[in-house]
Amino acid sequence: MKNFGAYFFLAFILVACGNETLPKPTPYLKLQYPEATYKKIESNCAYSFEISKLAKIKFIKNCSASIEYPHLKATIYITYRPVENNLDEILAEVEKLTFEHTIKADAINALPYENLEKRVFGKLYNIEGNVATNIQFRATDSVNHVLSGALYFYTRPNYDSIVPAIKYVEKDITHLIETLEWKKQK
Repeated sequence: MKNFGAYFFLAFILVACGNETLPKPTPYLKLQYPEATYKKIESNCAYSFEISKLAKIKFIKNCSASIEYPHLKATIYITYRPVENNLDEILAEVEKLTFEHTIKADAINALPYENLEKRVFGKLYNIEGNVATNIQFRATDSVNHVLSGALYFYTRPNYDSIVPAIKYVEKDITHLIETLEWKKQK
């Protein structure tokens, strides 16, 4: 009988709290990007290609360029190098820069590209993980030109958070490579 009061109090608490507290479902951010449309970029450089109309291009010395995505706070830095009997050296240097991310990368996936008609041979590297640049690429005609590029975001690398933006820009980079044309040597 002594414990009757304790049992009664415990039963009262259990019955009085009829509303179950359920955990809230995890919310997911749904990012929606506009459908990509493209414009052809012509310059005095040895190449031309198409970029997204949402991007802004700035040419730098030696026909290198930066393609800025202000709404994503991202930039693709492009480097152009003429081949002077040093194609293997240039390609090795580009690949070395890509594989320096091996320390922090979860995976590095390489997607080859080849267009015999336009003489464009390239490779797109998708680097998964918290790395400085998640996409790098290179393209060449195997004789005169090498174009390489890397995508950077102006934020601390957090792969899980920026994957949608990476995939969005990856489509634009793929389009850039697919529309790349080399100008005739004079």
